[in-house]
Amino acid sequence: MHIEFLGAAQEVTGSCHLVQVGRSRILLDCGLMQGGGKAREEEANGEPFPFDPASIDAVVLSHSHLDHCGRIPVLVKEGFKGKIYTQRACQEMCRVMFMDAAHIAERDAFTQNRKRERKGLPLIEPLFTTADAEKALRHFRGMDYDSPLKIADDVVLRLFDAGHILGSAIVQLDVEEKGHQRRIVFSGDLGHAGAPILRNPTFLKQADVVLMESTYGGRCHRSWEESFIEMGEVLKEARQSGGNVLIPAFAVGRTQELLYLFAKHYKEWGVADWQIYLDSPMAIEATEVYANHSHLYDAETRELWAKHQYKDLLPNLHITRSPDESMQINNIRKGAIIIAGSGMCEGGRIRHHLKNHVWREGNHLVFVGFQARNTLGRRIIEGATTIKLWGEEINVAARVHTIGGFSAHADQKGLIDWYRHFEDAPALLLVHGETESQQALIEAIKPWTMARAPSAGQQLDLLDPFSPLREVDAAS
Repeated sequence: MHIEFLGAAQEVTGSCHLVQVGRSRILLDCGLMQGGGKAREEEANGEPFPFDPASIDAVVLSHSHLDHCGRIPVLVKEGFKGKIYTQRACQEMCRVMFMDAAHIAERDAFTQNRKRERKGLPLIEPLFTTADAEKALRHFRGMDYDSPLKIADDVVLRLFDAGHILGSAIVQLDVEEKGHQRRIVFSGDLGHAGAPILRNPTFLKQADVVLMESTYGGRCHRSWEESFIEMGEVLKEARQSGGNVLIPAFAVGRTQELLYLFAKHYKEWGVADWQIYLDSPMAIEATEVYANHSHLYDAETRELWAKHQYKDLLPNLHITRSPDESMQINNIRKGAIIIAGSGMCEGGRIRHHLKNHVWREGNHLVFVGFQARNTLGRRIIEGATTIKLWGEEINVAARVHTIGGFSAHADQKGLIDWYRHFEDAPALLLVHGETESQQALIEAIKPWTMARAPSAGQQLDLLDPFSPLREVDAAS
């Protein structure tokens, strides 16, 4: 009876943890490695799994961000035969995420193969195709929150609202082996309490072992009210400088929050003075999924949604689906708010907008989400004066803003508060965080427990969860 930490261990992306109870092998998440450039991502995500996919009985998915779900089509392609359990809205969102990622992978492979063919090099295969994505989606089984389900002879699963993005879940596994019972709680990504649209993360009381994310373990967010004021000031400053506002935003979660906030603060922020462009096909589809699950909203948003739709709330919102529509935005020199993916500027249409706008002093670039190490977004917020896009060196002259209070992740205070609701201080393992953030959280939470941050390949004995972590032989 043990847990093996295989991904998002002392780093943020690639979430993957293997729970073994008796003969049952349950995978918590199966995500992509992200950040560090396309070559590093392709190498990491193309590596064989450190286990036989056919030996996995079930996957439990916390939510639909690709760093948690993006390798599931590869898992199925490599022989996984079981079910993938997740919240119903997450199941629907995964179709959007998988198909978009598959199209990108197919397109990139096609482009690279044209070059490789001319050089006489062997052709490459995409990480997964649209056919692989469709096959993976057939393995999904959607669940409601707080509805127990036996997923193996010795494993009962419950999901609770994590408040991170639509359909995000805290995972609870009740496991038993030879009369020994243990309760494992995996936080997934915990939401930032008070966030627009969604409910706050669920507090739980009982656990023997807690796997908790630590993305913002080393800092506390500004208050929501301060962040709202800051966004209003950014728009005011941009209006005075006569430029455009670029917002790299994650297609799922952050984009929908921004649209909601622009509608809610329409008069206060002077939103009527702007033309808003939602320039992300995936974000457009994700927004439609959000509209299908209004029963998961918080009370304030449900009330607003019952009376209006986005089109009514934001009459100046433009949905740009096609590449031609996207390119037309680059002709606009002022008065545009451009929301585009990807959130860390590692791909998507935001890179084209950076190329066309980031060198102009009157423009503003606003980051409203986490920027992982080695990503283009991280380099910009750390003060890069030039960036390279498609081989061209481009000056960064636009005013750069980071509004950390818009994060969809709980901060240090929120993480500690969530953990402290557990009784009897269960064993705490920190995942999904950079080393510096994890060490800061370990220090901050010392008055309540001794937290540990396992590295990739380490294993926790569930029969003795406070014992030292064990290094696993890769050949075993």
